[in-house]
Amino acid sequence: MKYNIGIRQLTDEFNTTTRTLRFYEDQGLLSPQRNGRNRIFSEGDRTRLKLILRGKRMGFTLAEIREIIDMYEDKSGEVKQLNHLQQKIIEQRKSLLQKLADISESLNELNTVELGCIERIRELEKEARTA
Repeated sequence: MKYNIGIRQLTDEFNTTTRTLRFYEDQGLLSPQRNGRNRIFSEGDRTRLKLILRGKRMGFTLAEIREIIDMYEDKSGEVKQLNHLQQKIIEQRKSLLQKLADISESLNELNTVELGCIERIRELEKEARTA
């Protein structure tokens, strides 16, 4: 059985918007067939959307996602492709861990400054009561 699905069903399945799907289509990441004004998505489009959304959740750019998807569609040299993907994953993990460390440092700094504010407010209120 041939898989054909409309844009609304696809947005519902992946909890995304029609605008998002149209954007991915404009970027050449999805290629639905047209039936008048209606878009008809294939199983391949569905799979590509799943990979796009997974890639976005993992923090990859659309260019990186396109590269990964194109790599999977080229069946020659699978070991080379998988090594490339593994390298991308290692790089992304390193980047995300650095961002996590930066966020943790920022949160600690915010906590320190907030505690200083709270302490100073208490001092000023105490001074106001005794004045």
